[in-house]
Amino acid sequence: MQFEVWAPKARDVVLHLDPATASAPGPGAATTHPMRADPARAGWWTVDTSAGHGTRYGFALDGGPVLPDPRSRRQPDGPDGPSAVVDQSAYAWRVPWEGRDLPGAVLYELHVGTFTHEGTLDAAAARLEPLAELGVTHVELMPLCPFPGIHGWGYEGVSLWAVHEPYGGPEALKRFVDTAHELGLGVVLDVVHNHLGPAGNHLPRFGPYFTDTHHTPWGAAVNLDAPGSDEVRAYLLDSALAWLRDYRLDGLRLDAVHALADNRALTFLEELSTAVDALSAGLDRPLFLIAESDSCDPRTTTPRGQGGLGLHAQWNDDFHHALHTALTGESQGYYADFAREPLAALAKTLTRVFFHDGTYSAFRGRTHGQPVDRTSTPAHRFLGYAQTHDQIGNRALGDRLSASLSPGLLACAAALVLTGPYTPMLFMGEEWGATTPWQFFTDHPDPVLAEAVRSGRRREFAAHGWAAEDIPDPQDPATRARSCLDRSEIARRPHARLLAWYGELIALRRAEPDLTDPDLAATKVAYDEAARWLAYRRGDLVVAVNLSGESVGIPLEAGGRERVLAAWEPTGPPGADGTLRLPPESCAVLGPV
Repeated sequence: MQFEVWAPKARDVVLHLDPATASAPGPGAATTHPMRADPARAGWWTVDTSAGHGTRYGFALDGGPVLPDPRSRRQPDGPDGPSAVVDQSAYAWRVPWEGRDLPGAVLYELHVGTFTHEGTLDAAAARLEPLAELGVTHVELMPLCPFPGIHGWGYEGVSLWAVHEPYGGPEALKRFVDTAHELGLGVVLDVVHNHLGPAGNHLPRFGPYFTDTHHTPWGAAVNLDAPGSDEVRAYLLDSALAWLRDYRLDGLRLDAVHALADNRALTFLEELSTAVDALSAGLDRPLFLIAESDSCDPRTTTPRGQGGLGLHAQWNDDFHHALHTALTGESQGYYADFAREPLAALAKTLTRVFFHDGTYSAFRGRTHGQPVDRTSTPAHRFLGYAQTHDQIGNRALGDRLSASLSPGLLACAAALVLTGPYTPMLFMGEEWGATTPWQFFTDHPDPVLAEAVRSGRRREFAAHGWAAEDIPDPQDPATRARSCLDRSEIARRPHARLLAWYGELIALRRAEPDLTDPDLAATKVAYDEAARWLAYRRGDLVVAVNLSGESVGIPLEAGGRERVLAAWEPTGPPGADGTLRLPPESCAVLGPV
């Protein structure tokens, strides 16, 4: 087989092989193979030699230490160990798969390391059937690339082509995807292109993967526009395509695309969306890209032919922030702009997508965002959610909404997400009101880095008045253990009732075409800030929520004939005058008689 590596500054490169590590071991001890510069590709080195599935290997540059392959498909001994050859054809796929597209989807964000106490892909796969029965259509896996230690969030991964070995490695991911597809579930993977972890990151030794031209919260920026950036972009792009092609994934979630510093005329995101669309056509199955972005910029999902980046969807944090403040009354940090009139903010995000669409953002100290063209942008291009890994895990204690809200308010949040105009996304355990926190945890073997993470976390929250001893230690194994889901809750009150409510709403969304209508302009909202109720119409359906502790009368259309399709508390139809009486902290969905 051919081994190749991009090392433009190297004077010589040597491949180190250990044939005894192959799945069908060859004779002899480790061998070395000098590589030759490729005359057709500047900076590339190649050599042809025999190697089998599982063979450990690495590259030595200019007589230096043996380093893992930047394009390694497997790191069996962790980010700092040798790479291993992966024969992608060795896995026999069980399930033919035609794909599952984003319109009409219900996504479920899942962290492999805490979805089960075992923390593996195989253990997670064994728990997928209840999600399919609930009505979830896609599971969105948080990052899988190798990172130091066993447990972590995954956002400090390296080796962007490989699967974290403690999760089970590449074959475990294929088994997971096969199981998901067997159940009719699509699979989305969260990938991180804006930075790599500090530990196990050997890319700078190979070439200009990073640049000081730009700086990010994580240090030097990934090199998307400085000298050498053609190959860096190809590295990221080819990695993304490999996930979709080799693992039969249905989509990718792109972490923090606003942090991709890129001044080239053709941006990396345009290049990526073009390549993914071409792969989709070649494979004859739908593929999609979902951006995380706080730019409030509609160009993110505007088609390339209309001057946009051509990504297929994006998270809508503005909807989350408005919903969160309406439910909790919190007003710190970026919630301040939404907390002044939370129901007005929620009404705006339900009808116009972004709250900041050219408005002043006090948190940023400047005007922010642009309006979405509701006449040409389908609603499914935006994801709506009440909770995510970010919005829980980046809190000091990792507390979910269930830690402070009543079951009735949790039911209201579910109604607003699952009957709203956007593609709904749930965070694992949300569907039964899990009480386990989801905290920030790491497992750095390097004691210096471990202490830096620990003290940095405590300094961050000390600025907001938290005592250091109250902040969970990221390095303490108990922090991860606390964050694992406790499924024994499901059988108890009020969790079983909440789970049934989620199932009822998802089934209603699937049964009623009005709830997946892509017309953003069709949603009409009324609200009373003081009385804390909000109602909106989607076609022939009306969704009403009462966030107050008192029963309220919500004025609907007088003389209308509507019946209750779903309600958290017993609720009758509107009276002759059109007034709907809604109990405290409850919600209802109404449709025509």
